[in-house]
Amino acid sequence: MDVILDGIVGLSLQGVQMVLVLALAPLLLGFTRTAKARMLRRRGPSLVQPYRDLLKLIRKEVVLAENASWLFRAAPYMIFAGTWVAAALVPTFATGLPFGWLGDLIAIIALVGSARFFLALAGMDVGTSFGGIGSSREMLFASLAEPAMIMIVFTVALTAGSTQLSSIAAHVQDHASLRVSLGMALFALIIVAVAENARIPVDNPATHLELTMVHEAMVLEYSGRHLAMIELAAAVKLLLYVSLIACIFFPWGMALAGSGAPAYATGIAAYLGKVLAGGFLLVLFETSIAKMRVFRVPQFLGAALMLGLLGTLLLFVSRSF
Repeated sequence: MDVILDGIVGLSLQGVQMVLVLALAPLLLGFTRTAKARMLRRRGPSLVQPYRDLLKLIRKEVVLAENASWLFRAAPYMIFAGTWVAAALVPTFATGLPFGWLGDLIAIIALVGSARFFLALAGMDVGTSFGGIGSSREMLFASLAEPAMIMIVFTVALTAGSTQLSSIAAHVQDHASLRVSLGMALFALIIVAVAENARIPVDNPATHLELTMVHEAMVLEYSGRHLAMIELAAAVKLLLYVSLIACIFFPWGMALAGSGAPAYATGIAAYLGKVLAGGFLLVLFETSIAKMRVFRVPQFLGAALMLGLLGTLLLFVSRSF
């Protein structure tokens, strides 16, 4: 009876995590927009404006191009599903959940890469010039971001002895220490997160200039509920990387498996604080730097690749002494 009860509690907590990341993603997006506007001495939109935008898009009629294939119609749902599953597998407020064994860094990278693949295909499906430009730029950035992400995984996995996020979070909690290799991996992951979410200085999510846009160019042909799915997936992706950074490098405050309700409440409160801190630091970075030229983005991502590589090499060198 106790085993059944523990299973029900575990599945309930897993469901809470899945709903939490889905409900919190638009709020994080709204917080970044409001905080950025306040830093620029503007009033800015409301915190709940992303929720209103999503509801408005869902109610609108879908307009499709005549030459749009089935892939163009199915891509928004596949993109959203892959991103949501990846975000739900990252431990947020507790470790040791029933699906925690699926929360592997390599699996999460694969899910995010699959969502990017379908987004690029959808951008090229209709055959517009903007979609082709956005898809080609997205694949160029991905060809540099994914190797950097792999080197980050190597650094973290060699330190914790596992690629499962629950094990990594438990190892960092038990063996808290300042490591140069982990610091390099942290900065590399921040660079990759900025590029993957099309934020400044890689891209400006608030503009539609055809010479600079990357993500927006691929979704210009979408409307209605399809666009709502893609916008929600983009918000969930931003929360995914914030949760990933918090889980790997700042796991303190997370509840352990089998903890009581007070521990889980403390974990949720700590997670909300980490998300708000991550959003504020992102806004602070974006307001203090200008957007770079598209041809300089490979150098920006190359820095992440070198940091990940140096972090891995430092681990091998330090263990040889």
